[in-house]
Amino acid sequence: MPNAHLITFANEKGGSGKSTTSVHVAVALAAAGRRVAAIDLDTRQRTLARYLENRVATERRIGQPLPTPTFETFDSARGHLLDDLINGFSADHDVIVIDTPGRDDEHARAAIVRADTLVTPINDSFVDLDLIGQVDPETFKIRRPSFYAELVWEARKTRGRIDGGTVDWVLLRNRLQHLEARNMRRVADAMQDLAKRVGFRVIPGLSERVIYRELFPKGLTLLDLKAIGSEAGIGHVAARQELREMVAGLALSQWPQHQPQAVAG
Repeated sequence: MPNAHLITFANEKGGSGKSTTSVHVAVALAAAGRRVAAIDLDTRQRTLARYLENRVATERRIGQPLPTPTFETFDSARGHLLDDLINGFSADHDVIVIDTPGRDDEHARAAIVRADTLVTPINDSFVDLDLIGQVDPETFKIRRPSFYAELVWEARKTRGRIDGGTVDWVLLRNRLQHLEARNMRRVADAMQDLAKRVGFRVIPGLSERVIYRELFPKGLTLLDLKAIGSEAGIGHVAARQELREMVAGLALSQWPQHQPQAVAG
């Protein structure tokens, strides 16, 4: 069976932009010709699934094809098994994107273990960084890793025992412009210090832009400027470049893919 590259978006703290980034990455990879499947593990909010449902509805309404991942909401209450769902998608997809709930969840932990790439979006602040590492209030240096870093460490060890695989952990810095320059540097320095100790990469994510919230009802992304039409401005073009740089930072080009199919742009 072909093995799809599994990208898990996980953060136990809500409000980090996890679902927004997971949808945009999934759509960006589909637009680039990858065969993408998406799994929503949050059976209550279903943000990723609702976003893509809105996208399908918009495609029908405007009569214009939009690159859209195959998607499904995982529900263990209905007897679903996560491994079965992942293995089923893996047979005919290049990439599987999983969006996890913003809380501790057994299925989210299982998705972290199976991940080839683990993406943890966090708001660019010490409040969010505390999830991963505790910071000294005087020096702003990392005193020790927090519980979430330990959770990922255990998941990595479990993955190694299962199949010898590794989990590439990526910390995604969202909403950069909300912090003044000195604090931004302190947060960045603390992240880099922790990255060396815990073993993750740091890449820039998405800025705080109203357009991300406005596009949700239509299921559109910043790659759909033709479908957005007159609403697309210069700022949105800049945001689209930001999105492309974020996807490039995930370094997925090294992973094999099936022969890409033509995608209407």
